Amino acid sequence: MNIDPSTTKYLIKARLQADGIVEKPDVVGAIFGQTEGLLGDELDLHDLQKSGRMGRIEVEVISKQGKSDGEVLIPSSLDQVETVILASALETIDRVGPCKAKITILGIEDVRVIKRAKIIERAKELLADLIKQSKTTGIDLTESVRQSVQIEELVHYGKEHLPAGPNVGESDAVIVVEGRSDVLNLLRSGIKNTIAVEGTNVPKTVMDLSKERIITAFVDGDRGGDLILRELFQVAEVDFVARAPRGMEVEELTQKQIMKCLRNKIPGEQYMEMYNMVPDAAPSLLKEEEVTAIIEKPIESLVVEKPVEREPVQERPEKRQREPRESRSHREPRERKSKKEKEPAADILEEPVTDPFAEIDEEKESSSGLSEAQEKYKEMINSLSTTSKANILGKDGEVIREVSVRELVNTLKNGVEGVYSVVFDGIITQRIVDIASNMNIETIVGTKLGNIAKQPENVEIWTKDELNA
Repeated sequence: MNIDPSTTKYLIKARLQADGIVEKPDVVGAIFGQTEGLLGDELDLHDLQKSGRMGRIEVEVISKQGKSDGEVLIPSSLDQVETVILASALETIDRVGPCKAKITILGIEDVRVIKRAKIIERAKELLADLIKQSKTTGIDLTESVRQSVQIEELVHYGKEHLPAGPNVGESDAVIVVEGRSDVLNLLRSGIKNTIAVEGTNVPKTVMDLSKERIITAFVDGDRGGDLILRELFQVAEVDFVARAPRGMEVEELTQKQIMKCLRNKIPGEQYMEMYNMVPDAAPSLLKEEEVTAIIEKPIESLVVEKPVEREPVQERPEKRQREPRESRSHREPRERKSKKEKEPAADILEEPVTDPFAEIDEEKESSSGLSEAQEKYKEMINSLSTTSKANILGKDGEVIREVSVRELVNTLKNGVEGVYSVVFDGIITQRIVDIASNMNIETIVGTKLGNIAKQPENVEIWTKDELNA
């Protein structure tokens, strides 16, 4: 039912019950006829309707099984007292048309209260939309200004015009990312020494930079990131590797996540060993002159004279040779003799003692088949398990310095005095072995052996598994 809102302050709701079939005109006529003169001239319904103080009477009647039931709505702009008097007068009606009837007041609603509730609800919705628009506008404005500055800072570097940060030209360290969006995201975090490779085909500009600068490869945590890393390891010199969390891309990271990933970067060689990312076409690890010397060397010089046969004795487990087969063929085998075989053959020279625990008898074995020095190495490497720490030992077997595995290479390069052995919780790489050889470090003990293509003769190598076997 439609109620005229212009004349409505209150709404009288009543229920009609009639013992017969009645229609809307019968109900309206009964209301006007049976209240006429009942309430006086001031509340005469005809006069109230003409003056607009009472709205149109709305009636809905349903007839079923010879009886009628319906609802009556009367809008009123009278005051509260006059409205309730008018409502009470409706209950005096006892007949509608030819039928007995009864009208019961269900209630009087203050239409203004309902309107206020609707106004409040709608106002809340409008306010929420307005606040949302204001926030979005502010964010968009700030972001637009920031992006415009970032786009101005973005430069194109090298012959390939690669997207890069403004500091790539003069920075000693360069971060290599995948695409332009990654460069922009790092610029938002204030990192300006970045350059993008723009695909899996690494440009020559990046190759040249890797020879002069410290390169950190910062790639996505997906298969695409793995492919780019493999390409970089093959054609460039990657010093460090940083990865986005698994399943995420660098362009999606927040500033906090970017800083965390860069802090947790690991050396490139160690990353290759950990994830078996050996380049498919690795260059020869022997210099050209070394290869030529081996090829031109007479065959007789590569044959080792068979040692004199002696009675079999129970020997302790020898340290296994841990170099690839291709390099073993270029090395003459070394023979270690126990004290029981003190008399060497004429063509075999006795090797100098290379153990850092010089005062300990090298051939003295423990119940596990290891010498006392090896037992100490075993105890030390087991205690360092899962700590990512490294112990640098002196000649007497005492710890000179304890550093993290990440700092081990730089610490050794800086020239620590009197280093005889290194025990660390990490992978023994070719780089660490080469440094040990150059610094005359005699023993390296690590958790696992990486791809050692060339093992120096003056360095002994032990792994945790060998010592615990």
